[in-house]
Amino acid sequence: MLEIDGLSAWYGEAQALRDLSLRAAPGEIVTLVGRNGAGKTTALRCVMGLHHRMSGSVRLGDTDLGPLGPARRARSGLGYVPDDRGIYATLTVQEHLILPPKAADSAWDLERVYAAFPALGERRGQAASKLSGGEQQMLAIARVLRMGARLLLLDEPTEGLAPILVQQIAAILRDAKAEGRTVLLVEQNLRFATGVADRHYLLSQGTLVATLGNDEVRARESELLQHLGI
Repeated sequence: MLEIDGLSAWYGEAQALRDLSLRAAPGEIVTLVGRNGAGKTTALRCVMGLHHRMSGSVRLGDTDLGPLGPARRARSGLGYVPDDRGIYATLTVQEHLILPPKAADSAWDLERVYAAFPALGERRGQAASKLSGGEQQMLAIARVLRMGARLLLLDEPTEGLAPILVQQIAAILRDAKAEGRTVLLVEQNLRFATGVADRHYLLSQGTLVATLGNDEVRARESELLQHLGI
């Protein structure tokens, strides 16, 4: 599904990513793990076409994403949930869900969205600015599922959320995985990551330094937490 080869990126003279290569198959959840500034968010932005000073290649299935801008990448099946959630304050919950075009027949209909996210159903007519931080995060994830994205790019989706909301997000990601969707997840919560993901790519100063399975992450949790500065 997702193939990244030799991805490098710069901010001015500073190099943020160095020759990053990774794979994620249909129905796989993989994480990018590393300290703040390790290049995780930059990698997501490169995949989505939002960062332009880069080299290397990104493919989604048979499609080379290089020539495509963000809008065409979204129509090709990418769904991006940034760390600031990208919520429009004056739009209602339902307006957020019905405005984006569907990218695939696998798009969730409103009934399914509201069944999976009951709080959004209860607040469908409210402006998004009135939602709690956790509800806004749910809305951002629901929006890309509503579009039918087959590759979900999620940047720190559990940051600052109550444990019950973290559990809800985990359940949603497992459902997406069961449907064959691919997820590239930036996550600092190692226990959440090992509960949902298949594999973990550890970044340090823009370089891939290790690829870890769940058992390895659990065995090295204390060491990794120290590495992450948590």
